[in-house]
Amino acid sequence: MAADSARPSGDGTSRAVAWVAPTVATLACLLVWEAAVRWFGVPIYLLPAPSGIVYKMFADYRIFYVQAIPTLSAILIGFGMAVAIGVPIATFMVYSPLFRHSVEALLITAQVLPKVALAPLFIVWFGFGLLPKVLMTFLIAFFPVVIDSVIGLASVRPESLMLVRSMGASRWKAFWKIRLPYALPSMFGGFKVAITFAVVGTLVAEFVGSDSGLGYVLVVARGDLDTLTVFAAIGWLVVIGFFFYYAVELLEKFVLRNRGRSRAHELGAGL
Repeated sequence: MAADSARPSGDGTSRAVAWVAPTVATLACLLVWEAAVRWFGVPIYLLPAPSGIVYKMFADYRIFYVQAIPTLSAILIGFGMAVAIGVPIATFMVYSPLFRHSVEALLITAQVLPKVALAPLFIVWFGFGLLPKVLMTFLIAFFPVVIDSVIGLASVRPESLMLVRSMGASRWKAFWKIRLPYALPSMFGGFKVAITFAVVGTLVAEFVGSDSGLGYVLVVARGDLDTLTVFAAIGWLVVIGFFFYYAVELLEKFVLRNRGRSRAHELGAGL
């Protein structure tokens, strides 16, 4: 009883440490940065102070807000396409060795191709709109979705599948009740990697050729030697990356918790 009553306190302490430690480390780095810039009198066009960057981020928030909309659109659409196409392909790869061997080389080739070299071609083919940014984002986010989904779907114990099939379950039901729930942690690991890659993919596309977006702001500010705006845009990109990462993490916890409750209910009622 004593051990059980102490467990929540320990869990709360570990959660606090998980949040406090990186926060303190980040603040310490920012304070050192601020002190070094002020102590050595570094010009703002070389390296602005963190306080100036944060002020710029919020003082010109309307500009960043307007330019963030096309960036966010490309990230969400490209990542959504990577999940919507990558998960079915991974499923076919698990169920069909012939299909897996047929597309494996293509997947690796698509991943190792330098995306910066492809971006100008997308501009030539599709212009300066949203489509080339979405395609670049999709290409960069696609690989981790497929690979982690394949690993998760293929890692289920054969005994579990045989047990379900022996009870008369169809292949689809075995997939839905056993293989997919078992694969979800691995799949969400790929989703979290992919969403961070999606931010990078959109930024690469906006760097190479775009007339809108935070990457476009970076290019224009760099040409004007406006280092403060460059760092402010980078700051908003970091915020966006963190937001999407933890949004996927929260979705993972919600899905796994609900799947766990559903699984417990099914075990109680029988498949």
